[in-house]
Amino acid sequence: MASPAAPMPSLIRPRASRNHSQLCAISLSSDNSASTASSRRRRDFVFVVNPSGANGRTGKQWTQLLPHLRTRLADKCNICECITSGPSDAIDVTREAIKDGADAVIAVGGDGTLHEVVNGFFWKGSPVRALDQGPDHLTALGLIPLGTGSDFARTFGWSNDPRQAIDRIVKGVKSKLDIGMIEGPNGDPHFFVNVADIHLSAKAGYFASMYKRFGNLCYVIGALRGFWGNNNQDMRIKVNGGEWRTIDKVTALCVGNAKYFGGGMKITPTVDPFSGDLEVPLRQSNLVYIFV
Repeated sequence: MASPAAPMPSLIRPRASRNHSQLCAISLSSDNSASTASSRRRRDFVFVVNPSGANGRTGKQWTQLLPHLRTRLADKCNICECITSGPSDAIDVTREAIKDGADAVIAVGGDGTLHEVVNGFFWKGSPVRALDQGPDHLTALGLIPLGTGSDFARTFGWSNDPRQAIDRIVKGVKSKLDIGMIEGPNGDPHFFVNVADIHLSAKAGYFASMYKRFGNLCYVIGALRGFWGNNNQDMRIKVNGGEWRTIDKVTALCVGNAKYFGGGMKITPTVDPFSGDLEVPLRQSNLVYIFV
């Protein structure tokens, strides 16, 4: 497993495990044995674009970026453009692309788009597989961060410059990263790569989504609306299979696999996305905090 200081790729592939999944970049370099074997055919790269991301800026930037993308990748792969039309559409598009044998699915947008694409790699807790490619075929996950916050990319020092993201995809440096898994209200597994949170921070994120037209200021507005009328709650928490304990007057509970959320808030500064562990700092009457 690569160390945190290693250069980060923008291609990653999920692999399910019991309590967490790992994401690993697939190498495209010609001197890589796996790459050499698969170079006999052109790869299929599917770009899942959220045109409404960043208050519509993502769609405009993607239109401008597409000619450059084709110049850099057209001789290496077939480029398929999929424009999402609404919530959860990226999940369905990703699953269908993987079943059809895509070699990579690249999320083009912000943390929300990335989150949906990651969940598209799974169905009922198990990885989605290509139907006609054999058990060894794995689909890579990529990211071109063009969203409002792009907090996941911030953890690795990635900028919102899409050309740099394309450079990383072209390089295809291999690395492994963790993702987290939670259970939904019906017991269904749900995956996250950046932060899972409840109570105040979750409310603030919900309100922030209503003000994306104001850029990163939306997070400030969301926090103010979340604080309005907020009451801290007692929570029963069990960590790493330990005993249940009650934490009094908790403002928020966040579980982090990456360092940032809320448009740049460094909520888990010492987290290691390569360790297989999630960071959960617990504080009373404060944010208590957990991707690729």
